[in-house]
Amino acid sequence: MEAPLKPKLLPHRGSIQLTARSRDKAGEVSQPNGQIRCHSRRVPPRRPNLACGLVATPVLDRRALGVFRAALQRGVFSAGSGGTAGGMAVRGLAVAVLLASACLAGVCGDEFSILRSPQSVVFRDGGWPIPGDRIPDVASLFMGFSIEEDLPWPGLAAGDLFHRPRAAVLVTVKGVDKLTLPAKGISYPIENAVPFSLDSVANAIHNLFSEETPVVLQLAPSEERVYMVGKANSVFEDLSVTLRQLRNRLFQDNSILSSLPLNSLSRNNEVDLLFLSELQVLRDIVNLLSRHKHLAKDHSPDLYSLELSGLEEIGKHYGEDSQQFKDASQILVDALQKFADEMYNLYGGNAVVEMVAVKAFNSPLSRKARSILQSSQGDTDNPYNLAYPYNYNYSVIFNIILWMMIGLALAVIVISYNLWNMDPGYDSIIYRMTNQKIRMD
Repeated sequence: MEAPLKPKLLPHRGSIQLTARSRDKAGEVSQPNGQIRCHSRRVPPRRPNLACGLVATPVLDRRALGVFRAALQRGVFSAGSGGTAGGMAVRGLAVAVLLASACLAGVCGDEFSILRSPQSVVFRDGGWPIPGDRIPDVASLFMGFSIEEDLPWPGLAAGDLFHRPRAAVLVTVKGVDKLTLPAKGISYPIENAVPFSLDSVANAIHNLFSEETPVVLQLAPSEERVYMVGKANSVFEDLSVTLRQLRNRLFQDNSILSSLPLNSLSRNNEVDLLFLSELQVLRDIVNLLSRHKHLAKDHSPDLYSLELSGLEEIGKHYGEDSQQFKDASQILVDALQKFADEMYNLYGGNAVVEMVAVKAFNSPLSRKARSILQSSQGDTDNPYNLAYPYNYNYSVIFNIILWMMIGLALAVIVISYNLWNMDPGYDSIIYRMTNQKIRMD
């Protein structure tokens, strides 16, 4: 029976060396050369099997590889001069554990949070990871719209079908994978955070409620990208959308610079001003919407999608370990929570406010190939004679026209048959009255 392995700490290397000991009939014998004597036969040490850990290496991104590289530099995997079989096994296990943790940190490090939601929308607190490309489907489902593919995610439960939210607000924060939220929020890890958009939700709202002109606003202040549909053009016509307008808005009398504690941030730095201008946009959206409170009480749902990248620029400029980045993160958390509460109250507690915190979006995997027989010149727009991409209303319109034509055809046949077999003197009262009048004359 073998005795347990006793670790020995090497202070000059920071690693662990294990000495293998075996017990036989004669007593306990130490083997410093790494070989274990068992039943009078020498068993050479085996190299640990690291296949389970190395399988995950193709899916590691830059963050995961950074964790693994830092571990190598610290000497976690270094072996002593007399490396034993037990030491190699422990080092192999350490490699597998670090690779698995780095893989999880790289793939599921980002976060999808629910800041506020009404009672008709139920989110379960379970920490289930959600694919990054299915976040728009979550918004479609709790708004009451159908999606093309089923979403097997247990985080969203079946809510009240007849009481859907009147607004969906999604704020995407780039440059950080997690923000410290209050206890009332629910967070889920994001698996494979790829770029996404709420265009499908906006199109569904526009198609179903085009006559009521709902409010649809998609805005990225740092990229000067804005998309307004419906009544948003009139409500947010004074909203600053360009970088010059954002900078000028900050130095006005009623800006957030007069009430917001800047701490280590500076008013003279362009990076800090970009971050503060995004917070000013959040404040202006609430102020402009509060002037049109009647829009929050109509029957058409509204959609707000905001993308904030000012915190990412601060992290690149000062570093993620700097005091400026920490202060900016805390200021952003407070501003987002206040924005969520105000939007929730403007819609009478019938709005869902979501937040996506992502360190950096992963590029979607795609593989492009070109055939050697492919012509150098471009073909026509439809070289394969493909059918027209019909939408879901095609079957409804087709059935209406089909049965209407069948009904009209049957009506024409019946009327024609009756006219052909009609006796004017017997079937028509007009001829009988005319004949009687002629006889009286």
